[in-house]
Amino acid sequence: MKVHDGMYIDGAWRPAAGTGTIAVVNPATEEVVAEVPAGSAQDVDAAVRAARAAFPAWSATAPAERAARLAALRDALAARQDEIAATVTEELGAPPRLAHAVHAGLPVTVTGSYADLLATYPFEEKVGNSTVLLEAVGVIGAITPWNYPLHQLVAKVAPALAAGCTVVVKPAEETPLTARLFAECVDAAGFPPGVLNLVTGLGPVAGQALVEHEGVDLVSFTGSTAVGRRIGATAGGAVKRVALELGGKSASVILPGADLAKAVTTSVASVMSNSGQRCNAFTRVLVRTDRYEEAVALAAEAVTAYRPGERLGPLVSAAQRDRVVAYVEKGVAEGARLVAGGPRPPLDRGYYVAPTVFADVTPDMTIAQEEIFGPVVAFLRYEDEEDALRIANGTVYGLAGAVWGEPEAAVAFARRMEAGQVDINGGRFNPLAPFGGYKQSGVGRELGAHGLAEYLHTKSLQF
Repeated sequence: MKVHDGMYIDGAWRPAAGTGTIAVVNPATEEVVAEVPAGSAQDVDAAVRAARAAFPAWSATAPAERAARLAALRDALAARQDEIAATVTEELGAPPRLAHAVHAGLPVTVTGSYADLLATYPFEEKVGNSTVLLEAVGVIGAITPWNYPLHQLVAKVAPALAAGCTVVVKPAEETPLTARLFAECVDAAGFPPGVLNLVTGLGPVAGQALVEHEGVDLVSFTGSTAVGRRIGATAGGAVKRVALELGGKSASVILPGADLAKAVTTSVASVMSNSGQRCNAFTRVLVRTDRYEEAVALAAEAVTAYRPGERLGPLVSAAQRDRVVAYVEKGVAEGARLVAGGPRPPLDRGYYVAPTVFADVTPDMTIAQEEIFGPVVAFLRYEDEEDALRIANGTVYGLAGAVWGEPEAAVAFARRMEAGQVDINGGRFNPLAPFGGYKQSGVGRELGAHGLAEYLHTKSLQF
């Protein structure tokens, strides 16, 4: 077991103020693999003060200099991609191939995209007799989740640094090791002390202290809608900006004329990827009645490819596994038809849940309304397009979705969906496009130019 000391504050690893530690558990083996310090409000205060002190100089640097540092960070992340992937596998349980390609690979792309964007981003423009300036917000408190521990961190930190902000990161307590590697890469990239600070700790202690700190100008949080509400309420009391990327219950709508096999297998893959621990997974698949049973049969066949312990990893913790199993049991109790999987553990060790497919799910069932965050997909019937739209939009969430069918019809349907991002006939993920949701899926956008804009104030000078 590795014991890690210190917090990364003001450009150096410093001893934590307290003596508490957090155990990091490998969810595939259930063994403790590391310990990290449990940060206190005192640690958060030191990190915010360092970020506050670094902000004037960093925000005044030319965009080209900030781009050069981000390019160096991209290269540092790329050089340690194998180590990052192995760490994600160890603390999250992600299968090695997924860990390398997505968990370690995507952050390199996103970091590089902000280095490139700074060459052309319009921080100043003329509007009539005014000059409009876009200026860094200030100190950012970034609270990041465990499901994509590096990607979600980079999606906040890279645009914040590009904007000229300084940052204090509080990573999820389940996956702090990847965040520590990121801080080492920041250090290697030559960022000035205090521009990026890292405090590991528990949400109710370190996270709460970061949200409440008067030296933090904006809180960026990714996680559950319930926690997002509390953060929004606390920040609102201080008139502090927030960016919230929250839950999802995304619908994949299969229209007449779609390639049914492709639509079903891709939708199922979306839910099985990262063991279903994705806020944008297509967890509700809507199929017209005349092809419904055919689609369900295809799904039952598709999930056989996701063998626990091989292509399907564990859930991040025992608590998360138990939560997902409770939803599966709830689905059975409410009358959904279990087509594949179920609540029984598929392996003797590890926090695994069997890949599960439900049919005969109605829109009012719990598993059709609440985010499960596990490898569980629900198939729902619809009669016509208006019925499909009503079902697709019929949750409190609006993060993502998919539509399958004739291109013109699919686009027309997608325009009517209450979701921040919709894939048409299997459209690929675009790291330059804005990501974020409608309704209770959040506030604000991440990635690309829209992600950079979250960390900027607007000022106008009249002449």
